[in-house]
Amino acid sequence: MLHELLLALVGYTGDLIIDEREHHKSLGLHLSPDAPISDQRSFKLASDISFIDSSERDLIERLITLGFYYRELDRFATKSRNLSWIRSADVSPLERAAGLSKPKTEKPSVYRRAIANGLVEILSVYRSAVLQIEQKLLSETMPILATVTQGLNKFFVILPPLYELILEIERDDIRGGQLLNLLHKRCHCGVPELQACIQRLLWHGHQVLYNQLASWMVYGILQDQHGEFFIRRQEDRDVDYGSSISDMSEKLARLSTDDSSLTDWHLGFHIFLDMLPEYIPMHVAESILFAGKAVRVLRNPSPAFQFQDALRNQQIKKGSQKVQGSSGRVPFHKEPFLDIKMIGEELLPQSEADKIETMLQDLKESSEFHKRSFECSVDSIRAVAASHLWQLVVVRADLNGHLKALKDYFLLAKGDFFQCFLEESRHLMRLPPRQSTAEADLMVPFQLAAIKTISEEDKYFSLVSLRMPSFGITVKSSQVDLPNTKTYTDGSSGAVLSSTSSETSLDGWDGIALEYSVDWPLQLFFTQEVLSKYRRIFQYLLRLKRTQMELEKSWASVMHQDHTDFAKHRNDRMNCSISQPRRQRCRPMWHVREHMAFLIRNLQFYIQVDVIESQWNVLQSHIQDSHDFTELVGFHQE
Repeated sequence: MLHELLLALVGYTGDLIIDEREHHKSLGLHLSPDAPISDQRSFKLASDISFIDSSERDLIERLITLGFYYRELDRFATKSRNLSWIRSADVSPLERAAGLSKPKTEKPSVYRRAIANGLVEILSVYRSAVLQIEQKLLSETMPILATVTQGLNKFFVILPPLYELILEIERDDIRGGQLLNLLHKRCHCGVPELQACIQRLLWHGHQVLYNQLASWMVYGILQDQHGEFFIRRQEDRDVDYGSSISDMSEKLARLSTDDSSLTDWHLGFHIFLDMLPEYIPMHVAESILFAGKAVRVLRNPSPAFQFQDALRNQQIKKGSQKVQGSSGRVPFHKEPFLDIKMIGEELLPQSEADKIETMLQDLKESSEFHKRSFECSVDSIRAVAASHLWQLVVVRADLNGHLKALKDYFLLAKGDFFQCFLEESRHLMRLPPRQSTAEADLMVPFQLAAIKTISEEDKYFSLVSLRMPSFGITVKSSQVDLPNTKTYTDGSSGAVLSSTSSETSLDGWDGIALEYSVDWPLQLFFTQEVLSKYRRIFQYLLRLKRTQMELEKSWASVMHQDHTDFAKHRNDRMNCSISQPRRQRCRPMWHVREHMAFLIRNLQFYIQVDVIESQWNVLQSHIQDSHDFTELVGFHQE
C-alpha cells in the first residue's frame, strides 16, 4: 500500500488511489498533457477499500492531494514547455511529426515556458523529498504513515498556492507582462518558503524580460514573436483598433523619406499598456522605448549619409596625407566606399554596446528584482543612446547650420532677400493668383531675388523651395465683378453678396509657403509638425512685411502725387486755393496710414528682435550646454 501511496504522490494513480476524472471516463489511462487543468481535486481513495480505518483514510486523503497538485503542476509545465512528446515514447516518429504539424489552438508563450522551468525546479525538490521518504521507509522495519507526513509537511504550504496560481493563469490566459504582474503581487505573502518559490518563478520570468530588453536596447531588434513584450510595432496597434491600411499609408506618406529607420522612429513602435508590468513606471518604459529606437537609428544609417560621411572623412585623410607626403612618405588613397561599413559602428561604438549589455547582464544575474537598480540602469542606457544620437544630429548632420537656414528663410532673418522678392513680385500680387500657374509665376521673382541677394556660398538655399498650394486658396475678387451680380427674385442675391464679402476678406497670395528639404537624420529633429509650425510663422511674417511695404509705397505714391499737383499748379492761384482743401480732406487718411505703419513697424521689431533673436540665443546656449537629444528637442519645441 505504501508503494501505491508513493506513486500517487508523484501523480500516478492505480487501484488503491484513483483519479475520479479517469475513473468516470473508464479509460484507465493518464490524462493528456493538453487537457485543461482540473479545478477540483480528483485524487481519492477507492471506495471499496475496507482494511483502512477512518483515521488513516483521512490522513491518506490529505497526503494524496499533494500528488494531485504535483500532477497538475507537472502537466502545466509539460504543456508550457512543449515537451508533451516525451511522454508518448511508444509513438512512432511519423505519428509524432504529424502531431507536431497540426495547428495549435493555444497561443504559445515564452513567459509561460520560463515559469514552467521554475516549476520544474520546485517539483524536482518535491520528487527528491518523495524519494528520500521511500528510502527511509525501506530502511525501517515497521514503516508508518507519520514518516510520509513528516517528510512532506512543508509542501502543504507550497503546492496548493502554486496550483491556484497556474489555475488562474490557465483560466484567464495570462501571459507576458500580465504574468509578471501576477507573480509580483503573489510575492507579497507571509510564508517565507512560498515567497522564495514565487520569487524564483518571477526570476525566471525576468530572464525573458531581460533578454528582450537586451535585444531591443543593444541591437534595436524587437524579439517578441507572441506579442508579450510591452513594446510593439505600430501595425499591431492599428490592427487592434481596426484602422485601415490606407490610414497607415497616409501616415507614412507624411514622412519626407523612405528610410525605414525614420519610419520606425516616428510611426514604428509604441508602448502596449496591457503588457506593461505595474512595477515599471511609465517614464521608465518611455526611456526603454526611446533607447531602442535610438539604437535602431544609430545602427541603420541612411546609405546617402554613409556615403557623404565617408567622403568627408576621405577629404580629411587627404589633407593629413598631404602633410605626410611633404616628409617623403607616399600616401595610400583609400576609396570612400571602403569606409561605409564602418559608419554604423562609429555611430554606436562597440564599447558602448558592451557597456549597455553589461548593465543588463548585472540586472539579469541578480536573484531579486530591485526597482531602483532597474530604473538607474535604464536611465544610464537612455543617456548613452541620447548622447550618441545628439552627436549624430548636432555634430555630424550640422544641426546649427540648418537651424540658421530656417531662421534666415522661414523667420525672415534675410530681410534683404524678402524685400527684393516682394519688390519683384509686387505687380504680380496686385492681381488675384491663378490657381494653375500661381507657383510658376512666383518662381520668376523668387529666382531674381536669389540672384541679387543670395551668395553662392549659401549651401542651404538649395534646400528651400517656394510653394503655392492650389487647394484652399480664396481668390480676392475685384470690384469690377460686383456689379455683374444678378438679383434673383427669390432673394438669393444676399447670400451671393455675403459669400463674396467673405472671400474678399482674405488675399489669395497669403497661401505662399516655403518647404525645406531635410536629409537623414535631421527628420528626427525637424518633424513634419515642426516644419508646419515654421511654415505658419513664415506666412504670418510675410503678410506683415507685405503690409509694411504697401503702406510705405502708398505714402510714397501720395507724396509724389501731391508734389506733382503742387508743381503743376504753383502759378495758378485758383487751383492752389482748391488744392489746400484737398489736403485737408486727405489728412485723416494720412493719419490712419501713419498709425497703421507705426503698429506694423513696432510689431515686426518686437517679433524679430525681442522674440526670435532672443529665443535664438537661448536655443544656441542650450545646444552648447546639453548633450542629450531629447532635451534638445524639448528646448527647440519650447
